[in-house]
Amino acid sequence: MKMGQQTKEKLPRELRPLFRFAPFVAAVPFLAFSATNYFAAVQAQQIDDAGKVGALATISAISAFAAMLAMPLAGVLTDRTRTRFGARRPWILVGAVIGSVAMITAGLAPSIAALTIAVVFVQFGFNAMGAPFTAILPDRVPVRFRGRYSTLVGLGTLLAGVLGGIIGSFFVKNIPLGYTSIAGAVLLLTIWFVVAVKDRDNRGEHRQPFNVLAFLKAFWVSPIKHPDFFWGFLGRFLLFGGFSLLNTYSLYILQDYIGVPVEESLQLAPLLGLATLPTILISTAISGPLSDRIGRRKPLVLAGGLVIALAALVPILMPSVPGMIVSAVFVGLGFGTFIAVDQALISSVLPDKERFGTDLGVLNIASTLPGVIGPAVAGVIVLVFGGYLAIYVAVVVIALLGALAVMPIKSVR
Repeated sequence: MKMGQQTKEKLPRELRPLFRFAPFVAAVPFLAFSATNYFAAVQAQQIDDAGKVGALATISAISAFAAMLAMPLAGVLTDRTRTRFGARRPWILVGAVIGSVAMITAGLAPSIAALTIAVVFVQFGFNAMGAPFTAILPDRVPVRFRGRYSTLVGLGTLLAGVLGGIIGSFFVKNIPLGYTSIAGAVLLLTIWFVVAVKDRDNRGEHRQPFNVLAFLKAFWVSPIKHPDFFWGFLGRFLLFGGFSLLNTYSLYILQDYIGVPVEESLQLAPLLGLATLPTILISTAISGPLSDRIGRRKPLVLAGGLVIALAALVPILMPSVPGMIVSAVFVGLGFGTFIAVDQALISSVLPDKERFGTDLGVLNIASTLPGVIGPAVAGVIVLVFGGYLAIYVAVVVIALLGALAVMPIKSVR
């Protein structure tokens, strides 16, 4: 069957609930991260205005460890879980519960230390949720439908990343209520998915025993034995890293680089995310099915990275609110193109079909860790170079390297 015919093939009945609900549960971690990042930036400024950059960098650096730990740990556990509900759904729910409780706690944090601890558990919980959810793709989705599935998941992810900050801005006068409302919403979405999307009873399947060595090994996949996995990881890490750097300090950039008053910046920062929405929707909706039709993933990843790099140049040449908006529009175009095909590309470079959850847990570090360490890295860049201009220069370099990183992959065209 030709690639052009595959995209027209009717989706099997047993996959329809998964495809219908996947965008919503894919949105859950990123809605939580986006809202938490916005609230944490505001809280850091309220608690310690003079030290806000260092405070946010500290919060992110410490919670980065939790994010890095959660994905492989959840991956190892979900690969070894045997229940009547399957291997993935129990851990998806557990991660969402941990993350949601931590969000509510973050809203009550009276100090940077308390806020840091709460954000650590937000990152741990929702990253732990991400590993089993991502493993569903190679578990259950045939290769010929992966571009379509990746597009739906990508749309959910990107929309959540944009809407989290926008929704958060409505609660800027009552941050505890904002945390609680969003935590309740994401938990309900997760329960909805777990109930609606059934999985097979896997209690009769062979289970490898868990041990510390197996867990530690989960952090390492040899780049020599599995070079495609390495290049896929590196490309994802760099492109998500570039995207994260552009979005992390938007509130402070508007205030200290563009010169927007504080009150106005609190409302404008989330709206920059809204400016990415049209191009995200268009590029994501087109790129996934297009990659299925032409049978090629790498050219679209390369194009997405190049557009992100170009977008980062705009605020350098035009340091103004219109410049920030233009940059956001092109970031949406580039990142939407990339993320629509990234899941499909990544699912094709996994080394071992017996440990999809584990390998995807490692790979998901490449998508979640940049969002966690982004504030820390950006903070260091600002403190070392004395301004926010250096962030944009760094993004240009990172995005270009990320786009080029997927070119050596041989198992994917």
